[in-house]
Amino acid sequence: MRRTIFDLDVLRTFSTGMELGNFAKAAEKLGRSTSAVSAQLKKLEEQAGTAIFRKAGRGLALTDAGETMLGYARRLLELNDEAAAAVHSVELEGWVRLGLQEDFGETLLPEVLGRFARAHPKVRIEARVVRNAELLERVTSGKLDLALAWSDGTLSAHCERIGEVPMCWIGPAEGQPGWHVASGEPMPLASLEAPCLLRSAATRALDAAGISWRLAFVSPSLGGLWAATAAGLGLTIRTPLGLPAKVRALAPEAIGLPELPKLGLVLHRAEGELEPAAARLGALVLQSVHGVLHGTAG
Repeated sequence: MRRTIFDLDVLRTFSTGMELGNFAKAAEKLGRSTSAVSAQLKKLEEQAGTAIFRKAGRGLALTDAGETMLGYARRLLELNDEAAAAVHSVELEGWVRLGLQEDFGETLLPEVLGRFARAHPKVRIEARVVRNAELLERVTSGKLDLALAWSDGTLSAHCERIGEVPMCWIGPAEGQPGWHVASGEPMPLASLEAPCLLRSAATRALDAAGISWRLAFVSPSLGGLWAATAAGLGLTIRTPLGLPAKVRALAPEAIGLPELPKLGLVLHRAEGELEPAAARLGALVLQSVHGVLHGTAG
């Protein structure tokens, strides 16, 4: 049986198109014509020996084989890029200061730093996991080189909008939420200390729906918020990213809560042109976040 060897260039087009949600945008980003991209996708299906796409309305969706292929494509591209960086940038040195929103501290940070450290052992990284307001203050004042933060639409001078993440109501993983709109009682809200984009989104949504609420628990940290929510002290609002096992996303209609909007996610840079080490780490963060967001959407 002939061994199948996938073309990394084709896999990059495939992965980019899925990240952007549009292969015309992928063609533009990669500097190719749409016909060239179509030919690459046809080649991918030929190499796979099975259908990667299926018709979905006026567009295309992935088949089960396509979903599997996308996961492997991302892993192959990550390994390829890591190897290229390690070989061509062995002398990369310096100091990079990275800031992350708390939601990514346990899920994204270890994976990104591990990959970066293996490829660039001479680069020192200072990672700071703090709240949104502090991230923006530090990156705009030059105290951070990069900051991954939630956004209410406010953008810094040098930033890249990554995408949008759904917000959801969060309750304890075990048992009932402990509150229903039919009870007539104010909804107990567990929240981070102000200012907090998600806290503001929660109170706006409740006010617009005419649902009374009370602050049942306020925490300075995400860990405290999870503990209070798991204990049933109140319901909170967050995204599906980084949820611990002791809490779960709730179906809003089941307890009479309003639907929530999406929240922007942005990578801020201190300068338009970063030093090579910071630029490489920024590219790695973007790549990893796209993988996390795709997994959440799926």
